[in-house]
Amino acid sequence: MSLPSRIIKLTLGLLWCIIHVVISLFNLCSHLMFNLECYLISSGLLRKYRNLQLSRVKCLAIVVDSREAKNTVKINQLLCWLKTLGVKYVCLYDIDGVLKKFFEPSMNSSRDDNSGDDLDVCANIKALDSSHREMTLECISGSDGKEGIAKAANLLCSTSLNGDRYTHESVKTESVFTETDMASALKSVGCGGPEPDLLLVYGPARCHLGFPAWRLRYTEIMHMGPLKSMKYGAVVKAFYNFSKKYQNYGK
Repeated sequence: MSLPSRIIKLTLGLLWCIIHVVISLFNLCSHLMFNLECYLISSGLLRKYRNLQLSRVKCLAIVVDSREAKNTVKINQLLCWLKTLGVKYVCLYDIDGVLKKFFEPSMNSSRDDNSGDDLDVCANIKALDSSHREMTLECISGSDGKEGIAKAANLLCSTSLNGDRYTHESVKTESVFTETDMASALKSVGCGGPEPDLLLVYGPARCHLGFPAWRLRYTEIMHMGPLKSMKYGAVVKAFYNFSKKYQNYGK
């Protein structure tokens, strides 16, 4: 290899190392600034985060990666924070139904001996702030997504075939299904529910991880990072940022 080629190769290698170091330092500074901001918010030192306006958050959705959803301690802590902030309706989702299996026993049977830990968690959530009403908790999974829309479509189809779809001339009329019909069918098969105003995603992927799309027409989606590194200040900041959002359409 000639000398000019070696010089060019070394120069490019050095340039790549410099760029890599600069980007790493930038990410490190951003992470430190974020942690510092979360700490200041949690300590109540930043005045603008003290009085949150949660009137727009009538329904909050929490999407968790199924692998992280097994960390029930973090889930319980997050629910406690939300109860403290005054959130009234929370919809928990993971695609494999881990959260549904964990919370449904305590939601369906308050005297189930096998769900003693769950009951203690729910009791702690209710006791956090006695000035607020009980927080409504909904748990859904991937089975409420594709399977739910299939069940609703099947219900509409069977209703159409069994209903009176004929005119006086015995000519079959074309079936026309509206958005209202679909919403009613989804509710009938148990896959309906309020549309979340805000959706917080905990996990490595920056997507809703299969959350029922028909409930996300006007939902604001925010990625919160891994569940294991969640912070109270980050949750407060998410609510504050949402309160400053302006929507041209929808709610």
